[in-house]
Amino acid sequence: MSILIDKNTRLIVQGITGRDGGFHTVKMKAYGTNIVGGTSPGKAGENVEGIPVFNTVRDAMEETEANTSVIFVPAPFAKDAMMEAADAGVKLIICITEGVPTLDVVEAYRYIKIKGANLIGPNCPGLISPDKSMVGIMPTMIFKQGSTGVISRSGTLTYEVVYNLTSNGMGQSTAVGVGGDPIVGLYYQELLEMFQNDPETDSIALIGEIGGDAEERAAEYIKKHVTKPVAVFIAGQQAPPGKQMGHAGAIISSGSGTAAEKIAAFEAVGVPVAKEPSQIPDLLKSRL
Repeated sequence: MSILIDKNTRLIVQGITGRDGGFHTVKMKAYGTNIVGGTSPGKAGENVEGIPVFNTVRDAMEETEANTSVIFVPAPFAKDAMMEAADAGVKLIICITEGVPTLDVVEAYRYIKIKGANLIGPNCPGLISPDKSMVGIMPTMIFKQGSTGVISRSGTLTYEVVYNLTSNGMGQSTAVGVGGDPIVGLYYQELLEMFQNDPETDSIALIGEIGGDAEERAAEYIKKHVTKPVAVFIAGQQAPPGKQMGHAGAIISSGSGTAAEKIAAFEAVGVPVAKEPSQIPDLLKSRL
């Protein structure tokens, strides 16, 4: 089983005729993702790899009964794209776009929740349920179907951890890149709950980084609600205070959000923390 996406996912690509949208549409379709349409204002009637293009998400929804959208539009238009998808009735919205202004995300996220939908991203690599569906920019060759759920703030570290899991015979149920911005959609607590309730996920790998307190809150949630084995890696352990490290959300401010604090929070609730990503498989195996 998987969470969020599977073979029943019906995907719309917003920005399908653009450079990035077109490139990744080809990759997603080749993996087997069921892409039922795309949008590009003024280009209705065209097609990309046989996939019909519509002017608006609402037009696409009326014709295709899609349930998921992925956004590849430039940052200045990402807020409108997210809100357009929610307004049209899309239930899962994945925004790949980076550089989206934080206040735009706040406004879009609130509207998405009002509409009863879920958001992943922005500034994320998307998600994959191996051998079922991939929505985003994941390197599919390293993934293998299995029973370990993966949640990560870092795209690159997602790939490193997954490579090590697969190399050690541990496939993945679903891997989700939540994004590295200060404000994003689905985060650790919601995804931990989904994996805890998924009967075919037996363990969880969580990848965090400096900045904010999401990892500390995740540790508290695990203590109270998660019975499955969890192993963690925290990036940015050498980051000095006041320095942003890569992601807009990865900044230590006023002495909070440090790697040491996050590691201590997980260790305090009995969750092992890897010193390097390659240790994740062994930490999980020791608890299964």
